[in-house]
Amino acid sequence: MVYMNLVQNQSENHTEENSDDEEAPEISKWESIIWLSILTVVISVLSEYLVNAIEGASVAKSMLNITLGVAIGSSTLISMFGIPFCVVVGWFMGCPMDLDFQLFETATLFITVLVVAFMLQEGTSNYFKGLMLILCYIIVAASFFVHRDPKVQRTDGIH
Repeated sequence: MVYMNLVQNQSENHTEENSDDEEAPEISKWESIIWLSILTVVISVLSEYLVNAIEGASVAKSMLNITLGVAIGSSTLISMFGIPFCVVVGWFMGCPMDLDFQLFETATLFITVLVVAFMLQEGTSNYFKGLMLILCYIIVAASFFVHRDPKVQRTDGIH
């Protein structure tokens, strides 16, 4: 009898520990897929308007501005579709992915946007600027290669 009570208590403790490890999602998988699809369509339409506006405004300027407008618009469109698409494909493949970017990823994105904006500010290009952008790319790739995210401590009581 005592042995059965011990086994029962251990199994109850084990199920309580398992229930604490799992988080309940805030929205369902299908709701998130619908939201990602809607936002992807909206962003793609806005990106198309942005590219057309840049092309229209740059008719009187040099070919570099047209090239930059198309490149920036296209990369925005690809990133806004590609990242959510990869997350959804990861879900279907059983790979847990999310769009919760940590401090390192966010800071790297912010700094790279600033570097590219400063490089393109004059509207001219030369080999030195291209070399600088390639070196920045190598630095970012190397930093992501050696960086490890620390375990995130949650403050909402869910572990």
